[in-house]
Amino acid sequence: MDLEVTLYTRQDCKLCDQARQDLEEIQDDLPHRLIEVDIDVDPALVAEYGSRIPVISVGPFTLEAPFDQRKLRMTLAAAKDSHQQRLEDRGERYRKTEARNQKLSSGDRFSYFFSHNFLWIINLFLLIYFGLPFLAPVLMKAGYTKAAQPIYSVYGISCHRLAFRSWFLFGDQPVYPRAAANVEGYQTYGEASGLSEEDLWTARDFQGNEEMGYKVPFCQRDIAIYAAMFLFGVLFTLSGRRIKPLPFVVWIIIGLGPIGLDGFSQLLSQLGGVFDFIPYRESTPLLRTLTGALFGFTTGWFGFPVIDETMADTRKYLADKRARVQSRNSE
Repeated sequence: MDLEVTLYTRQDCKLCDQARQDLEEIQDDLPHRLIEVDIDVDPALVAEYGSRIPVISVGPFTLEAPFDQRKLRMTLAAAKDSHQQRLEDRGERYRKTEARNQKLSSGDRFSYFFSHNFLWIINLFLLIYFGLPFLAPVLMKAGYTKAAQPIYSVYGISCHRLAFRSWFLFGDQPVYPRAAANVEGYQTYGEASGLSEEDLWTARDFQGNEEMGYKVPFCQRDIAIYAAMFLFGVLFTLSGRRIKPLPFVVWIIIGLGPIGLDGFSQLLSQLGGVFDFIPYRESTPLLRTLTGALFGFTTGWFGFPVIDETMADTRKYLADKRARVQSRNSE
């Protein structure tokens, strides 16, 4: 198994030309296979090596400019010894590992694609996830009730979809809150539907009618969460991924604090006799939307840049491997 030396270079680089010449001159003393990688073939390689070329990578060793032929000899000699030692210690297992590193697997190709396009994929998923529920009332209004049912069923798995905490389309009002929410100017859910506001299962299954309109099967808070997360994802993409992660403490205070206070105080106050010291309350559509949007936007602000940092490492590794494989195959 030949010692493989990777030279990271680019066009019109005099130091790169010198490094190439030095490697040629020591070829007889330290036989090696030279793989040249033009870093301009991939932005991830430019980001990694752009300010450091020429860079020599051989085995576990990396040599950055400036270096001379003496340093090259020392580095290749150390890499040769390390290579021989691994062959003796690990034998066939080491050979197989090296062989895998010289090919692009289907997993590598998928990871390369995903690491470069994950923002578009996640943004598209978020758009579909919070947008699809709005199709259900559209289908109901158009008379395609059977086509709407799978959407109501699927979102029933991830959301309570209680009618008095959901949006309505094509009716007299966009919302029908509980009487306990004390939202002025709106007919309550009980008044409009004639149903008990304490019957949660009926409120969950209620899909609307011609007068009230048809329910969006994703609650107000969840729609705000995922729509705000999508909004940040778009902003992060348009910024060229330059927005830094939101500090964790800020996410806890601004993102998690309001939604936790609003949601848990409502839940605990309605448990019936368990937390009597908490006044009974029902959150309003405005509060659910605002706290959900704060949570979604700050979660995106905290999460997207962190994921991108992880993906950046993957992009660099796979761009490097891909360029080396392509260079090797073009010989």
